[in-house]
Amino acid sequence: MSAGQPNKLISEKSPYLLQHAHNPVDWHPWGTEAFERARKEDKPIFLSIGYSTCHWCHVMEEESFEDPEVAQLMNQTFVSIKVDREERPDIDNIYMTVCQMMTGRGGWPMTIIMTADKKPFFATTYIPKETRFGQTGMKELIPAIRALWEGRREDLFTSAEQIAGALNQIASESPSSPGGELGEGVLKTAYDQLSQNFDTQHGGFGTAPKFPTPHTLMFLLRYWRRTGDKQALEMVEKTIQEMRLGGIYDHVGFGFHRYSTDSRWFLPHFEKMLYDQALLAMAYTEAYQATAGTEAYEQTAREIFSYVLRDMIDSKGGFYSAEDADSEGEEGKFYLWTQKEVKSILSPEEAQLVISVFNIEKEGNFAEEATGRKTGGNILYLKKLLQKIVPDGLGQTLEEARAKLFDAREKRGHPHKDDKILTDWNGLMIAAFAKGAQVFAEPRYEEAARRAADFILGTMVDAKGRLYHRYRDGDPAIAGFLDDYAFLTWGLIELYEATFATSYLESALDLNTMMLQHFWDGEQGGFYFTADDADTILTRKKEVYDGAVPSGNSVAMLNLLRLARLTANPELDEKAAQISHACSPLVSQSPGAYTQWMVALDFARGLSYEVVIVGDPQADDTTAMLKVLRKAFVPNKAAILRPTSEEDPDITHLAEFTKGLSSLNNKATAYVCRNFRCELPTTEPQQMLRLLEGDG
Repeated sequence: MSAGQPNKLISEKSPYLLQHAHNPVDWHPWGTEAFERARKEDKPIFLSIGYSTCHWCHVMEEESFEDPEVAQLMNQTFVSIKVDREERPDIDNIYMTVCQMMTGRGGWPMTIIMTADKKPFFATTYIPKETRFGQTGMKELIPAIRALWEGRREDLFTSAEQIAGALNQIASESPSSPGGELGEGVLKTAYDQLSQNFDTQHGGFGTAPKFPTPHTLMFLLRYWRRTGDKQALEMVEKTIQEMRLGGIYDHVGFGFHRYSTDSRWFLPHFEKMLYDQALLAMAYTEAYQATAGTEAYEQTAREIFSYVLRDMIDSKGGFYSAEDADSEGEEGKFYLWTQKEVKSILSPEEAQLVISVFNIEKEGNFAEEATGRKTGGNILYLKKLLQKIVPDGLGQTLEEARAKLFDAREKRGHPHKDDKILTDWNGLMIAAFAKGAQVFAEPRYEEAARRAADFILGTMVDAKGRLYHRYRDGDPAIAGFLDDYAFLTWGLIELYEATFATSYLESALDLNTMMLQHFWDGEQGGFYFTADDADTILTRKKEVYDGAVPSGNSVAMLNLLRLARLTANPELDEKAAQISHACSPLVSQSPGAYTQWMVALDFARGLSYEVVIVGDPQADDTTAMLKVLRKAFVPNKAAILRPTSEEDPDITHLAEFTKGLSSLNNKATAYVCRNFRCELPTTEPQQMLRLLEGDG
């Protein structure tokens, strides 16, 4: 390629691919053209997978992919392909399994070298430009690969076949043949494993690095409700308090960074991901319910929502994917503060308060990774919750000072924003806003959830009712994956229960039907990650593990259970049971690694509830009944509103069992059923609550 000439990524929509569109490397997008060229020119494929807000992806680009010498070596030796893992999680999932299988580790940027038949023979993550500290560099690796390709190709092909065979073996065993019923004992085992791994000093699980994994916290809340074990609740509260205090939280602009590089939640990897905001907002919202209204948890959830509504929402209503860790070439620069800056922006009184509250040191508390030298920059953090350390009367002063710092920070060079809209992550954010709208009685959150759902359903569904995975710059594209269907269905169920607009429940049922039609494994049970008519890359996988984001199978299992209760459809219950059986051999080995599964299993094992409120949606007594229902922590329920203001309400067509339900004495009336057994209806909100708490 000639200097300055764009490569074949220039026509793509992915921000990550466009970041590489002017590299001197002759990059191709994933597609037939690249593989045909590799066959024609008799070259191996250099596959590089990353995402636009990945710090080490930026490092490798600047160090190697922008270097003319390295680019020349790559262009002579390989056909090079770039993949955005967020656009193509199917490709990423397959080759991440390969990387972990071959090296024992994974991460991004991920580097795979493979044949034109997509069979890998080399895998690693970041590669430096030149060899250092025993790690082979690009300038040495590429000639070595070329020599093997030219001189020992049969060995490479044999290795590639063995790796592909091992990958197929893993796929066929994960999940294995269906197992037995998962009982309550598995919930106890998961809890015990989490307890053993709990950091009693700083909260969270394990040591550094620490990821939030909010679904683990949501499981523990349910385990506490099921058993009354106070330690489960204490683990949740300790963790969410320590995260809120630490540098992993953006104390000036709100929202959480992706993870903490240390054990005390102080030093974050500064990237911000939409899915973290969604899942953490739900965890704090549920903790607020479980603790009967702890103010700090409500404040944190609301601040997360404020961040998303301010910085991560498209004019059409969809939510953006992520914000980078880097700005102006430095990781975290946007978020750091010096004492001098703070004093120049704030009044002396405000500055002293901020310096004291957020522990801003003169020499700085942030050190360069390479040298350990302090730069004068500070990560803001707290030692105690604000409610405990801010003197009476100074709360407003601190908030005004924070707003001034935010305005000053807005003038800095901003981190890159990945503005693509992903269906699955939007589904999580819709669920979070809908849950927040219910618990905090906040119309803005309902509106945000509605707009996003309407955008996805109106723009990212094709003529056959199938989902697209990605939208950017007017272009919906890439056939949807399991997570798109499962996560959006989750969001729509929550949105139905927030609005009682039956169109959202109907859409959830339609998507669930489509998911069963195209992703279901009719032999073993459970869902594949890709549809039955998608291109197969080496093998067709099922994802079960609940990592930074829950698996599509665990979310789908809970969706099926909730939809079964909402519509009284036992066939959906049966499908949920089949997922449980399909994955039980894996899940039972280490239940603590499958905490969203545990959330679904907790629902399946009961107690679970159906609540139908019959009343006029606009009437005060109906509003009062709903307020009591929504404030309480009763996670394993399906809630329906049957309006008395309509002769033939739509909900009776989706949930026929509601047809015969009527209000008592023209008052809002709650019909509560527990574990397939119905109680007498009541017009008293507190009696309804007692029935939901098992005291009726």
